[in-house]
Amino acid sequence: MTNKEKSARVVNKVVEIFRCPICHRSMKVIDFKSLICSNNHTFDFAKQGYVNMLTRPSNQHYDKKLFEARQKIIMESNLYSSLHEKVSEIIGEHLDESHNPTIIFDAGSGEGSHLQKVIDECRNKKITGIGLDIAKEGIIMASKNYYNPIWLVGDLADIPLTNQSCQVILNILSPANYTEFKRVLAPEGIIVKIVPRPNYLKELREVIFTDSNKRTYTNEETKALFKQNFQLVSDFRFTYFKELEQTEILNLIQMSPLTWNAEKEQIDSFLNRDSTEITVDLDILIGVKSTS
Repeated sequence: MTNKEKSARVVNKVVEIFRCPICHRSMKVIDFKSLICSNNHTFDFAKQGYVNMLTRPSNQHYDKKLFEARQKIIMESNLYSSLHEKVSEIIGEHLDESHNPTIIFDAGSGEGSHLQKVIDECRNKKITGIGLDIAKEGIIMASKNYYNPIWLVGDLADIPLTNQSCQVILNILSPANYTEFKRVLAPEGIIVKIVPRPNYLKELREVIFTDSNKRTYTNEETKALFKQNFQLVSDFRFTYFKELEQTEILNLIQMSPLTWNAEKEQIDSFLNRDSTEITVDLDILIGVKSTS
């Protein structure tokens, strides 16, 4: 069975939660080749298994090289393994297990490794993962490597899912669209947002930014916006350290937008270390729909 057909069969099991991004009508899987709405808007499954449901040109700047480096950092270096374990623990604590399937929607999934690792940690066969990103290169890589979750190229401003269809929304180090998140989150569902703290990847930041004002930042505005849109269940700091070898440091550099405008000398000085301890410093926000 091809990736295209495998993906179509997975989508067909939950097709009732899909809605057309053009007209917002219901959709069906036809011949395990296409998603078609009742107005005949058609979105074909690519040979890799993803579906492109983007209705406008994308101006994102993330390329294949960045996503390859990110996948290696997540899956091989395990820089975020502690985070994945924590997120899966949070999901297990808050999830109503009566839902079958349980939809975990990763908003801004990139090349899919965060979602795949969280699902693996959850060890719950009822879970169906859906990853969406505007970056086509990321979704192509996700669909090539992980065929269990559903992968969509799409816009967070118009998520192609029905109202109240997701039991969990993950938003890991990615932009948010809270209007759409509130629409697709089930009444008893949770949203888990991961926000960088001032010391996140500070070792890289200290090398890249010579201006001390740029080395530090605050996430207070981001957190305040989250609290305006969702009832806060929990907000806690999650910090740990991970030793990376030289080849892993290169992947970290290549995956991080922090380095896009850096000078070669700055990057070389960081890269020439045999190993470096990296700080992962995050805030984990857990929210539910407001009852007021």
